[in-house]
Amino acid sequence: MRKKKIIVTGGTGYIGSHAAVELINNGYNVVIADDLSNSLAGALDGIEEITGIRPQFEKIDLCNKKDTASFFCNNSKAEAVVHFAALKSVAESVEKPLSYYRNNINSLINVVEQMELKGIPNLVFSGSCTVYGQPETLPVTEDSPVKKALSPYGSTKRICEEIMQDTFNSDKKQQGIVLRYFNPIGNHPTALIGELPRGKPNNLVPLITRAATDKTDELKVYGNDYDTPDGTCIRDYLSVVDLAKAHVAAVDRLIKGENESDCEFFNIGTGKGVSVMEIINAFERATNVKVNYSIGKRRPGDIEKIWADASLANKKLKWKATEEIEKTLVSAWRWTQHCTEKGIL
Repeated sequence: MRKKKIIVTGGTGYIGSHAAVELINNGYNVVIADDLSNSLAGALDGIEEITGIRPQFEKIDLCNKKDTASFFCNNSKAEAVVHFAALKSVAESVEKPLSYYRNNINSLINVVEQMELKGIPNLVFSGSCTVYGQPETLPVTEDSPVKKALSPYGSTKRICEEIMQDTFNSDKKQQGIVLRYFNPIGNHPTALIGELPRGKPNNLVPLITRAATDKTDELKVYGNDYDTPDGTCIRDYLSVVDLAKAHVAAVDRLIKGENESDCEFFNIGTGKGVSVMEIINAFERATNVKVNYSIGKRRPGDIEKIWADASLANKKLKWKATEEIEKTLVSAWRWTQHCTEKGIL
């Protein structure tokens, strides 16, 4: 029987590569489109070694309308698109807002336009909890107010959600699921794929592992004067493997026609808030390695505290985060050691 084809944009990136692995392991034929601007083609080797299958790959800038049209012509029989391709740093977006608006919004418009033209009915979108801003009530549910974002990155995610809501309808036979996920951490337990941003990372756990590897590479904790138990920001940290599995559940739901509206929204998190200092302490316990860090000033665009109510995803997607945080942090450390040994970092 022919395997259902799934296009994964940004599929050599951190979350995209893990989603590709889970989709392949669940019997899907994965085609990856990525411009390699913040990832390496070597991720394809890792995906192949883990799954035994090398996904089809095309290097493409999805902001280029002509190239996107050509790519979709060659893959018009796809059943769904899982769209990760986007710039993703909150801090960088504050410095370079136009780059984020241009890249993140134009790429989605080009993808959705080609889906409509080629009759590809299903889209799973890489959303973000940043659309909630600083919530007034915790935990946040899917019914919590979508607020003015605190960063251009967050604004692009909100605008992309609105594009999907305005575009997808049963008349066009298009439907989508937005996964509003919280803070993915860790890497695949094999240490064959993982988070590898070019240049200095912006996310907490890669910064921790680098500071643990190179004692001169100090981790800066941005603020310890927030209204939280230890003064540092609180997030809902979940394993990237758990997150990848949520995308498989979303694809399954759309293909089986189990969705209840043309555009659904699901929070993807553990339901537990953990502070920056708690993550640092958990890493040190799990690995028995000390982290070189110091306390700095607050960073523009950062939310004080947020965590998810993921009960809707638990019920409707039949998905639940299961990985323990210390085990996930060990996977991050193993990946960093692997990259150091291979001279990648």
